[in-house]
Amino acid sequence: MKLRVLGCSGGIGGNLRTTSFLLDHDVLIDAGTGLGELSLTELALIDHVFITHSHLDHTACLPLMVDSIGFMRDHPLTIYASEETLDILKKHIFNWKVWPDFSEIPNSQQPYMRYQSISLGETIVLKGRKITAIPANHVVPAVGYHLDSGKASLVFSGDTTTNEALWKVVNKIKNLRYLIIETAFSNGERNLAVLSKHLCPSLLVEELAKFKRDAEVFITHLKPGEMELTMQEVKSSVHGLRPKMLLNNQEFEF
Repeated sequence: MKLRVLGCSGGIGGNLRTTSFLLDHDVLIDAGTGLGELSLTELALIDHVFITHSHLDHTACLPLMVDSIGFMRDHPLTIYASEETLDILKKHIFNWKVWPDFSEIPNSQQPYMRYQSISLGETIVLKGRKITAIPANHVVPAVGYHLDSGKASLVFSGDTTTNEALWKVVNKIKNLRYLIIETAFSNGERNLAVLSKHLCPSLLVEELAKFKRDAEVFITHLKPGEMELTMQEVKSSVHGLRPKMLLNNQEFEF
């Protein structure tokens, strides 16, 4: 499996893009503004989109993508998310007011996209690749994803704060090679991090103390304007694991 980072910022500006990862050529993890990095041909090859939660920085380009490539495909794009997240997408985005409902276009028998719910702990197997929804703790219903090639695994936390359930799952993954975990705010905004259910470096330290696997750790979802400060605070606080900042166009093979 190969994961390409299309976007990993907590905001936009300049070359910053919000969360979206391309797995191989046909699977998307989240659909933030990073999705705009792909060509029309690359977009048309995507068959599966796994959404962690409904917030705009993780879904902004999904409606535009379906509109752009729907006519180019001979089968629906499948959108995977929790039942609660799918309900939000249906009610607040694909509702004919914000955007057309492409699960009914051109008709309900042959739509451009279809919804498929994924429950916590459920694994979707796509050509031998296992994608499992894992716990996240956020202000809206949310999950992270465990991607397993069989040889090795990568975990993406999604947007989360203090999360005991996550570590119970992650610490059981024997072939874990990479952990991508969010740290949205600097320590000076710890109260905001707690209120919005994100992590800051001081909270990250507490969380990584529960991490028992030997894996490379990468930090994502850094807020524009605070990226350097937040990473300095991470590096000065977290010892042993040596987390690195996730970068656009970075690739992971596992």
